[in-house]
Amino acid sequence: MSAERSFRKEVESLRLGDGEIFHGEGILAVTKALLQSGVAYVGGYQGAPVSHLLDVLLDSEELMDEMGVHVETGANEAAAAAMLGASINYPLRGAVGWKSIVGTNVAADALSNLASPGVVGGALIISGEDYGEGASIIQERTLSMAMKSSMWMVDPRPNLTTIVDTVEKSFELSEVSNTPIIMQLRIRACHVQGRFVAKDNRKPPINTRERKKDPAPFEYARLAHPPVTFIQEKLKVEQRLPAAQKYIREKGLNEIFDGDISRHGIIVPGGLYNTLIRRLARLGLADDFGNTRIPLLVLNVIHPLVPDQITDFCAGRDAVLVMEEGNPEYLEHQINGILRKADIQTRVHGKDVMPMAGEYNATVMHKGLMGFIEAEGLGIGDPASIREEDQRFSAALDGAADAFPAPLPPRPPQFCTGCPERPVFSALKLIQAEVGKVHIAADIGCHAFATFEPFSMGNSILGYGMSLASAAAVAPFQDKRSISIMGDGGFWHNGLTTGVIGTMLNEGDSVLVIMQNGFTSATGQQFIPSSEKGRGGRKPGMSIEKTLQSLGVPWLRKVRTYSVSEMVDTLREALTTPEKGLKVIIADGECQLARQRRLRGEHAEKLKQGGRVELPRFGIDDEVCTGDHSCIRLSGCPSLTIKPNPDPLRSDPVANVNNNCVGCGLCGEVSHAATLCPSFYRAERVRNPGIVDRAVAGLRNGVINLLQGRAA
Repeated sequence: MSAERSFRKEVESLRLGDGEIFHGEGILAVTKALLQSGVAYVGGYQGAPVSHLLDVLLDSEELMDEMGVHVETGANEAAAAAMLGASINYPLRGAVGWKSIVGTNVAADALSNLASPGVVGGALIISGEDYGEGASIIQERTLSMAMKSSMWMVDPRPNLTTIVDTVEKSFELSEVSNTPIIMQLRIRACHVQGRFVAKDNRKPPINTRERKKDPAPFEYARLAHPPVTFIQEKLKVEQRLPAAQKYIREKGLNEIFDGDISRHGIIVPGGLYNTLIRRLARLGLADDFGNTRIPLLVLNVIHPLVPDQITDFCAGRDAVLVMEEGNPEYLEHQINGILRKADIQTRVHGKDVMPMAGEYNATVMHKGLMGFIEAEGLGIGDPASIREEDQRFSAALDGAADAFPAPLPPRPPQFCTGCPERPVFSALKLIQAEVGKVHIAADIGCHAFATFEPFSMGNSILGYGMSLASAAAVAPFQDKRSISIMGDGGFWHNGLTTGVIGTMLNEGDSVLVIMQNGFTSATGQQFIPSSEKGRGGRKPGMSIEKTLQSLGVPWLRKVRTYSVSEMVDTLREALTTPEKGLKVIIADGECQLARQRRLRGEHAEKLKQGGRVELPRFGIDDEVCTGDHSCIRLSGCPSLTIKPNPDPLRSDPVANVNNNCVGCGLCGEVSHAATLCPSFYRAERVRNPGIVDRAVAGLRNGVINLLQGRAA
């Protein structure tokens, strides 16, 4: 379950039966499709844009228990992928989900060993593709992994009916060809809203309530181990591939949309269909209901391709356009090869008119379509209307540029207001001013925001929980100890083994700062092994501090993150102590978003019962502030800004705390640790004040009025 939001209301729609209409978003529809498919077990690891797949499953724990479906949160993607091993020996349908290529990379070893022997029960991997300029990951495609290991990959059109049908048919395709299936869901597909006609949920024949009495008999052929791996490799191409291609064709997984411009066509992965059809409509080559004039072959299955389906579509056409994001152009190469082997001379356009890399958004797709039309002559469609739309589109782009003649200031992502990780980087900034620059290995997670201004810290990012391992070969060549940053989510995901144990094994002498905020915050605040509460509100009972002590870490400190001066002292000690070995600082501070949500509920309950609620706020005395703004440069808090100086004799703007302040106290802590000006003050806003509060407030006001009167 996610601390960010609950899906308890939405999951009631998972109980809809045959003929009822389901309304909702993509991931919820995927969950419903899993239940309609008779899935027996589901797992995964959180990661946008499919983080809430697990959130939905955990919020519907009661329904899953009724259905006998086992739900498991993986410690990482490799653990989730290994779960699918249950489908190797048993007719159990299983599904797992994670974040696109980064998750697939972590799971690669398990996936290869799963794909080699193949599966008896359907196995489905739901990969949330996060591609393009808005992505938070490296720009690679999961398709390469599917091709490498001979797993089939589906890419459904982004509407709920197609997504649900694809989930159900993916299990059948998996079982027909004994092969795991990867379903890539682009970020828009994950969040697309829509409806579909529901079916009854299917209880798996073997489930947690009706268990299998005896294990499967031993079969060496079901192991991913020599010598049978050589036979398995032959089975992939001699039996599984033809079976998959036959099923894809017979069941119509790929879709053909005919049009009257028969001399040309477009081959497009399902995930790009929505953007394509809208651009075609603007060019007069389709209508708003999806009826296209130029024929389309929509590949809801992008691996494997079906050769005779490609040749049937291309035969008799002058040219086709293949739309495929990323480089190299796997689909374009395959389609060219299929056509040339069949001696079909249809011209194939692709990367000659489309970009080699990057997301195919509406702007990119428009330019690519225009390139295709111009390459083939404006005889495609109505030349006048196409030119008119192209001119309108170009004018719109030029107008957008003209609307902002001066370049907009960059607005990189940053820590939330009051984030407990921000003061750690303030402390790092202060200690480096004292001891000099040190090598800082950054990591994936909220703390990666420190790579942006005003901190600009981090020499490398090598993977989730991999910071300490990435600094292993740097530390021996530096005259100062390196510092590695790691989140508590990254610690449990990968950092414990690759980082801490690896450094201990090799007697490394470096510093590790673990940000302990209680959640995997960047993906929606899912619970982790060391969270205060876990599944069902139960405490997992694991501790980072006790784990490190049990491993024999020689130097271990735990510091409240907001204590900037204490953090500076601890970092100084870690960097300068003569004691050798790994030095770990646990920077402890609850995620501020989770804390604010928790406090809002607690305060609302107190106020409802007439209780006293005290809310801290910080401010800056305009008359004391010197206007050097060191506080802003050292903390970067979004609630710290500037305003005109009220003193007519001073021109420098003064610092100001705006209404976003959550009262974390970092600004005051930084001022104290850096020996800055004493312009910050703390005030307490009291709601439902008692008699004592009112008396004290009255006394204070009286004294202030008296002093103001004398001054006047």
